Amino acid sequence: MRIVHLGLGAFSRSHIAWYTEHAADGREWGISAYTGGSHELADSLTRQDGLSTLIVRDSDGDRSEVVGSIVRARSGDDVEALLADLAAPATAVVTLTITERGYRSTADGSPDADDPAVADDLALLAAVGDRPLSGLAPRTVLAKLVLGLEERRRRGGGALALLSCDNLPDNGGRLARAVSGLATVLSSSLGEWIAREVTFPSSSVDRITPRLSDAELEQLSASTGDLAPVVAEPFSDWVISGEFPAGRPRWETAGARFVDDLHAWEARKLWMLNGAHTLLACLGLLRGHRTVADAVTDPTCREAVEALWDEDASCLPAGLDLPAYRDALLTRFANARIEHGLVQIAGDSFTKLRLRIVPVAEARLARGESSPATAAVIAAWMVARKRGLLPDDAADDRRTVPAVLAALSAPLAGSPAYAASIESFGNRLSTDCSI
Repeated sequence: MRIVHLGLGAFSRSHIAWYTEHAADGREWGISAYTGGSHELADSLTRQDGLSTLIVRDSDGDRSEVVGSIVRARSGDDVEALLADLAAPATAVVTLTITERGYRSTADGSPDADDPAVADDLALLAAVGDRPLSGLAPRTVLAKLVLGLEERRRRGGGALALLSCDNLPDNGGRLARAVSGLATVLSSSLGEWIAREVTFPSSSVDRITPRLSDAELEQLSASTGDLAPVVAEPFSDWVISGEFPAGRPRWETAGARFVDDLHAWEARKLWMLNGAHTLLACLGLLRGHRTVADAVTDPTCREAVEALWDEDASCLPAGLDLPAYRDALLTRFANARIEHGLVQIAGDSFTKLRLRIVPVAEARLARGESSPATAAVIAAWMVARKRGLLPDDAADDRRTVPAVLAALSAPLAGSPAYAASIESFGNRLSTDCSI
């Protein structure tokens, strides 16, 4: 095993594991994967030697294949095994799909000391000193990762790459700041070792992989004999930028792209695909829809998506083939055989607004341009949250437009015109759910 993966779930198996399986040298690499804490998934995959059935679903039917690049699956609570894997000389790459929330960091990427779990882990790391790491039980994923890096340093381990595959702008840089912030609390020696031996490539990942209902999971398990099958769309994309000092699979032979500058590709995907998902989740739920496919065929939702994409495109550079990308997104969204639930997408939506919607609004504001489409998304979020439609954990005081903008963006909070636009859309949505 030469890859350690943190955040094992359906997406990582349809994407990272799939690309590794299809790489020309994939058999030379194996993945030791850790769930966020689920024993059930780890146990299911262990019972079938890490094998997982991927069902690729489109309008023409289903196509199944067995993905075997995961060699071992464990619960994220198994810290002892994780430390051993991270310290193993053969380990060359660590990949992460821990979701935006899993980073538990501030807007600048540093550890969020106001988060109780992070505060507990900062205290734990500060008390480590020269003690053995065995028996320590951090609460957060990144603190576990930092302990694993310390174990690797103590054992004289070599360089490795930490590759974020989460929907965050500059996800490699964000991971670097969070890890370094935690590591220096443990010891200056670890911070110096990480600066010297660890790289943090960034990546943009894309493949719609919906959560299966219990009924569909039972049906697919019966038909495939797989305890944990995965359903995904045919489309997949992976764009990577950065160095891998101890090597990596030849993912480019499976279709991944390696670029010098990821920013434009990252922004295209984050703003246009993920941003539209957030819009469809909020507005679609308000209009009584259940899935992305239902919502995107609603003329009101479709018009809102197109308006958002127009604003996104105005902030993106040339050379990204945006017309074709927009057409592809609409085809993907309309694939009714991929049941991508709006409630699932709506989770942690406040953080998603900050990452997917706010950058476009700020860019247009800086140019002296209005941004009604992004204001409509924030208004839809506020009304949907007020009606209890979102599985959101934003603080109770984020109920008014000024409070929401103050938490989202200082530049937007300082724009009375932008606040008025949100108020206007919110009033309309409160009466007829149209924008």
